[in-house]
Amino acid sequence: MNPLSCAAARWALFAGACVGLAGCAPSGPPAPPPPAVSVSVPPEREVTDFNAFTGRTAAVDSVQVRAHVWGYLDKINFKEGDEVHKGEVLFQIDRRPYDHALAQAEAVLKQAEARRDNTADAVARDQASPAATPLATLIQDQGGLREAEAAVGSARAARDSARLNITYADVTAPVGGRVGRAMVTVGNLVESGDQAGGTMLTTIVSVDPMWVYFDVDDLTFLRVNQMLREGKIHPEAGPPKVYLGLANEDGYPREGVIDFVDNQVDPGTGTMRMRGVFPNKDGAMTAGLFARVRVPAGGKHKALLVSDRAVDTDQGDKVVYVVGPDDVAEKRAVRLGGLHDGLREVESGVKPGERVVVDGVQWVRAGAPVAPTLVEMPESSSDKATK
Repeated sequence: MNPLSCAAARWALFAGACVGLAGCAPSGPPAPPPPAVSVSVPPEREVTDFNAFTGRTAAVDSVQVRAHVWGYLDKINFKEGDEVHKGEVLFQIDRRPYDHALAQAEAVLKQAEARRDNTADAVARDQASPAATPLATLIQDQGGLREAEAAVGSARAARDSARLNITYADVTAPVGGRVGRAMVTVGNLVESGDQAGGTMLTTIVSVDPMWVYFDVDDLTFLRVNQMLREGKIHPEAGPPKVYLGLANEDGYPREGVIDFVDNQVDPGTGTMRMRGVFPNKDGAMTAGLFARVRVPAGGKHKALLVSDRAVDTDQGDKVVYVVGPDDVAEKRAVRLGGLHDGLREVESGVKPGERVVVDGVQWVRAGAPVAPTLVEMPESSSDKATK
């Protein structure tokens, strides 16, 4: 055989062997299984929308205690920081000067009464024997009687004032509440309230109930007014409810009512001042505390609720993944509302009965299959702070 023909035959045989080997090569790794995700059916409940604000607590009654009379302080009858009742004696001022003043006033009153009685007897004698009594004498005695009666009235008023000063020597609590520190100690001279303001002895703030002031933005105020006009809020049902939580409390466990709305919007801040009144039986609230306030923004309505875990962001839009009957994920743009008992209201984008991915969202791709497991709708991770 020609050597050239032999080489060509060998090359053809090698090429055929290579093609056969290539046809038997593996096609690559197998496709991964669909990601396992947890899905939940959004519950449908009746909810009420709320707006949240910040506020400060304030005492309903706040009094600076001052004395009505001057004198040296003899005794302090309370422990600083304790609760006191209205009318309870807090301070005792040395009353001896006022006891003497009362004795003197009573003596002056007796003198005036004696003078009046003597003058009245003289007038009676003049009237009993008009023929023997000159007219001028009768007129003079009658004038003296009127003066004596006026003197008795003046002496009686002075006596009553002296008695009142004695009662003022015991400085009582004008309101019930928690008493502050004593601003003076025993032995100091106390000036009365009408002398350059007088000496402040202590302060008292009421404890129960407690006020909370908060500022509402003008948009919320306009929205509430509109709902009132449309009949969505019924004022005849009573004062609007308001809910409060202190800095160390979860959610809004305290319930009160709004009892004051200011008469104008502050043009500097664009807010309206409101006030809620809250029971404080446990004494946990005191004046000046920071508080979180939640105010209903409308009546009850039905809503679909999902966990915040189910919500993703796509170029600024809020989206969720809905799993269809064929276990294929579909991305839906949603409009969200407020939180209600740890779940977020979905105003649009999800229909009742649909399955929403709540766990494993990071593995889901729109239009791709998933391996769903049905679970109860979990609460949002921030539920405690927003309930």
